[in-house]
Amino acid sequence: MSEDLSAQPPLTSSHARGATDAPLIEQTLGAFFDAVVARQPDHEALVSVHQRRRYSYRQLQREADRLASALLGLGLLPGERVGIWSHNNAEWVLTQLATAKIGLILVNINPAYRTAEVEYALNKVNCKALLTMASFKTSDYLAMLRELAPEWAHARPGQLESSTLPHLRSVVWIDVAGQGEEQPGMLRFSDLLASGNPDDPRLAQIAVTLKATDPINIQFTSGTTGFPKGATLTHRNILNNGFFIGEAMKLTAADRLCIPVPLYHCFGMVLGNLACFTHGATIVYPNDGFEPLSVLQTVQDEKCTGLHGVPTMFIAELEHPRFAEFDLSTLRTGIMAGSPCPTEVMKRVMTDMHLGQITIAYGMTETSPVSCQSSIDTPLDKRVSTVGLVQPHLEVKIIDPESGAIALPGVSGELCTRGYSVMHGYWDDPARTQESIDADGWMHTGDLATMDAAGYVNIVGRIKDMVIRGGENIYPREIEEFLYRHPKVQDVQVVGLPDKRYGEELCAWIVTRPGETLSEDDIRSFCKGKIAHYKVPRYIRFVAGFPMTVTGKIQKFKIRDEMKNQLGLEEDPTA
Repeated sequence: MSEDLSAQPPLTSSHARGATDAPLIEQTLGAFFDAVVARQPDHEALVSVHQRRRYSYRQLQREADRLASALLGLGLLPGERVGIWSHNNAEWVLTQLATAKIGLILVNINPAYRTAEVEYALNKVNCKALLTMASFKTSDYLAMLRELAPEWAHARPGQLESSTLPHLRSVVWIDVAGQGEEQPGMLRFSDLLASGNPDDPRLAQIAVTLKATDPINIQFTSGTTGFPKGATLTHRNILNNGFFIGEAMKLTAADRLCIPVPLYHCFGMVLGNLACFTHGATIVYPNDGFEPLSVLQTVQDEKCTGLHGVPTMFIAELEHPRFAEFDLSTLRTGIMAGSPCPTEVMKRVMTDMHLGQITIAYGMTETSPVSCQSSIDTPLDKRVSTVGLVQPHLEVKIIDPESGAIALPGVSGELCTRGYSVMHGYWDDPARTQESIDADGWMHTGDLATMDAAGYVNIVGRIKDMVIRGGENIYPREIEEFLYRHPKVQDVQVVGLPDKRYGEELCAWIVTRPGETLSEDDIRSFCKGKIAHYKVPRYIRFVAGFPMTVTGKIQKFKIRDEMKNQLGLEEDPTA
């Protein structure tokens, strides 16, 4: 992805098209992966540090083929859905490859889900099989499944029946080298894997029937209201997105990418796994869940050249009391994404963590996920203040949310994207699919953004996050960026709260740096004379952290709800 825009005429409207010089990949994931293995069979493909496992590309291929054969042995057929309910481990990526090779659709299930949520997800897409961790910290996944289907206690493995989960026939639990008690009706992963044959002739027979446009993955989007929607993605969607993401990072087989972000989310499985596989690079998992010390230790021990994370992860690493002990000098690139990246945090990551070639990526699950990304060549000022340019083979435009007209450069509006990355649709939900993807193929993101004359995109917030105070449009991101400059502020989130006089007022939740103290007056004094009076938060709270999803996305609606309850505020029904 070239960033030399000097020869490009300035844009006259907020509509940009990506480069098309590198062709799209029209293979399936399995075929593409096998071609990489043929080129570099002995190159290290995967290091799962917490499991003390290492795989070459050939070894990973053999184990994925063995698992694919074993899944066929369960009676699964191409097009059927297989769920995976797990944090990061080697079994996850083996399942990602194995299902793709035999046309099964992998359903990513959030490890934070509880009984009602997992019941909904499994039944929504008619999952026939589920691979799950046995437990993680305080979550007992097998106990939750037994609670949903107590009749499994007397079932034979592979022959489960339940009125609660009527489609599910097989549950496979991920064991530790054969350890752990037997689970009635359920299979051990190690036993299932041992039952497969990596030279099973059915694998090649199925492979020739698969197309790049076939669905391969379903991910449930975490909405703030209503039931989650199952975004359905194809080989073509995620394989190409992984490739162009890796191109922006200039990945090669010499790179070793540390992936502490969750695999059940696009960040881990596409920006992580597939960016590496499409460039022959090495995947490194530091732990099953995020823990900053294990990330720092892994980067040093494995001499990682890349590191992914959401802003809160990078902040946790930078602020760790032992941060200075670790040699991170091998790092050069990575991706910061998932939520808006504070400029000050970005600068510290580039200097203190040696990530001088880190990139920013923007996207959503429904677009596989990345639409815009900076590259290692992006000028510093653009890298810390924008989400870069439109990705190759994609289009983005900024429109007036009311009229649909394309905005002028620099004018905010809704970001829309079109191209190979737009999802197949929401599973079994044509009405909601139509609400999101218009007749011309544009995915309406719901994000507010601006595009400058050079095509650089800046995300200014969610349409529903925009605060209107006394007729003034205020974007919380702007206030957050300003407050990050305070030397004692570690993290901050700004939301709008209902107000009878002004319609809305601003509220800031602030996490102070370790050992520091701040008062409301300190914050107001810092703002005075530097930002407009109506942008100074009326409500200021000092907190230890923010409510967030497992993927690190801040749940602003929970901040808003908690403050409304605390203050006894009600929405104005006439607003």
